[in-house]
Amino acid sequence: MKSSIRIVMLFFVSIIAVNCKKEEKSPSYHKGEMTILTDESFKSVTEALAEGYMINYPETKIKVVTKKEDLGFLDLLNDKAKIVVMSRDLSPEEIKTYEEQVELKFLPARFAADAVVFIVPKDSPKESISMEEITQGMQSDDKKFIFDGANSSNLNFVAQKLKKQPKDLKYSIIPGNKNIIQELNKYPDKIGVIGLNTFSRPYDKESEELRNMVKILPVENKGVKYDADFDNLRKMSYPFTRVLYFLTNEGNFNIANGFIRYSCTQLGQMIVQKEGLQPYNLYRREVQMR
Repeated sequence: MKSSIRIVMLFFVSIIAVNCKKEEKSPSYHKGEMTILTDESFKSVTEALAEGYMINYPETKIKVVTKKEDLGFLDLLNDKAKIVVMSRDLSPEEIKTYEEQVELKFLPARFAADAVVFIVPKDSPKESISMEEITQGMQSDDKKFIFDGANSSNLNFVAQKLKKQPKDLKYSIIPGNKNIIQELNKYPDKIGVIGLNTFSRPYDKESEELRNMVKILPVENKGVKYDADFDNLRKMSYPFTRVLYFLTNEGNFNIANGFIRYSCTQLGQMIVQKEGLQPYNLYRREVQMR
């Protein structure tokens, strides 16, 4: 009799253990680990959102890894990463490949308006730059413009804006957005091309130091000059405004989709604004007057 009772108890214990194992492996947005791939140009806002998510969900651990935009997209397709930050528009062929390999509908989760900006040393006499000058300069053997490298988000976006392939453009390279700012004084006849998020944080000491080293050139388009400020980013009237978005290959509601949802809600959008970027999702504030 005791032997039978023991067998029955072992049976129930084994069922409970199996169920517990299944529960541990079940999808969860509030615990677990994840790596986000992001181009260096928008690493700051990605890190800020990751930190916010981990504060709200202490059992999560998110690692932000910098990788050139095109290479990060390939890693997503090959299931080497669950989530990637993108800025350029994908071609119809790339969207088709994404949907076939990932087996999900292409649904970019847009969360911020950033910009590619053109910079010169602080003491440069140059005060603005025109679309025509950019177009001509990117095809000149002088290689007047300095980018942070091939396959980068900045080069991809400028090429797309000019309706060119990156391989058809001519430019100089200094690896890293911050390095371009710090070394630009050595090349007074050159123009640096960086991501705004590199130094957009308004109250950050390092960002302030970097901003003080250079001058951001307004871009002239059809006789009108546009600064890369909040108003022009919101209206997308600054010619090189770009919208940042997340792509994931996660089909269930696990940590990747939980993070995406958080980034696009009011709390995440407040973090975007604190980064000095324009939130993509605008939330109306209501004030009660008494």
